[in-house]
This record gives sequence, structure tokens and C-alpha cells, in this order.
Amino acid sequence: MFNSLYGKLTEKLHDSIFLLSENGIEWDIMLPSLDIGFLPKAGENARIFTWIYLREDQLKLYGFSSPERRSLFLELLKVEGIGPKAAIRILANIGHEELKIALEYEDLPRLEAIPGLGKKTAQKMILALKGKLVSLDQSSQTQYKDLLEALTEMGYDKKAASQAIITAEKDLDLSHPENEKEQMLFKKAIVYLSGN
Repeated sequence: MFNSLYGKLTEKLHDSIFLLSENGIEWDIMLPSLDIGFLPKAGENARIFTWIYLREDQLKLYGFSSPERRSLFLELLKVEGIGPKAAIRILANIGHEELKIALEYEDLPRLEAIPGLGKKTAQKMILALKGKLVSLDQSSQTQYKDLLEALTEMGYDKKAASQAIITAEKDLDLSHPENEKEQMLFKKAIVYLSGN
């Protein structure tokens, strides 16, 4: 099984990309449009996390901008009535955090607003996935265990502190040196927790 493909983005379309690997193979990969937006511009190199769909009559390669996005796709496939195309369409129309919140609060109107997603399928998603998507963020909790402990010792709620770290990590300026990253995350997390 391929974990990921690395190469030059030769073309970015609405729901797919062409990726030219170093061995000269150009891959046609389907991606949610949100993931395509996270990728660099055509002509630059990118790493795409992949999943292969194999049937007797077809072979398709699906791609994602991160392992977390791929994990979310695989969770969606566990829901009765959701196949790869539907899962891609869902991920194209809602971000990970927003989907998690919609499921946790059983926000049917938000889920039904996703094109092609009816009420029954939305209800099945809630039943199958409510409370299960939190585990997709565990990598951030493990990676920044000391940071999480420091925030909880300051009196912040552990769940809120964990969410603040995840949000801060997404907003972090990647130009900072690695040794300054945790300090910047700590400052940003406190800003979010303070509501400023």
C-alpha cells in the first residue's frame, strides 16, 4: 500500500491533480477541493497522502493534504451509504474541525447543507462518528504533552488547552526555527484560551 507520493504538481483542477514523480510517472489523483487549496501552486513539489480504491472494473487513486485528512476520509467510509466519491464531496465542503463540531452537537442542518448529503445519511454519520473524530487530534496532544501539562497546571481546562494548541499549531508561522516553535505555540495557545 502506498502511504504517500512525492513529486511536482503539474496541474491543479477542481477535484483532482496531476503529480509527476521522480521516476517519470504522472499520477492522476482525486482530492477534495479543500485539500487542493492547501497544496503549493502548480510547478512546485508536493507530498500527497494516498488511498487506493480497487474494484474489478476500476482503479482510482485518492489523495489528501495530510494524514489527518486521509484518516477522516477513512472514518467517513465506515458510515453506511458513504462511498469514496461521497466522502470526497463531504471533505470538499466542510473542514475537519467544523465537521467534528457538527457531529458532536448533532447539527443536522449544517450536515444537510453539504451538497448531495440527505437527512438519513447525515443521521447515520452522527450515529457512527459522534465522539470518534477527537482521536484524530491525539498526535498533537502527544507531541506537545509538556505544553499541555503546563497549560493545565496554569488552571486551564485540559480539553480547551488541547484545542488551543491544535488551533495555534495551524496558525503558526512556519518560518520560525524548530527550537522556537513550542514557545510560540505556548504564547498563541494562551491568547486563544484568554479569548483575545
